Amino acid sequence: MALNIKPLADRVLIEPAAAETTTASGIIIPDNAKEKPQKGNVVAAGKGTKDEPITVKVGDTVLYGKFAGTELKLEGKDYLIMRESDILAII
Repeated sequence: MALNIKPLADRVLIEPAAAETTTASGIIIPDNAKEKPQKGNVVAAGKGTKDEPITVKVGDTVLYGKFAGTELKLEGKDYLIMRESDILAII
């Protein structure tokens, strides 16, 4: 089922990656101590502005700042909507 949302201008809709539940050594991280993920997949992207065309595309995995974007819930899933300039890198 495709999302019925289209970001405007230079905005991008990102589905954050799941937060890690265990450390590398196998210690289980409780819910209140989990860090917000800083990686996610682009679900939708705007067309960009006249001066700045959009460079990410749907399906790209990106890194973004810890406090970047606005959280929103659509169809029971959590997403972030942010400006493309808040994205740090494509991986």
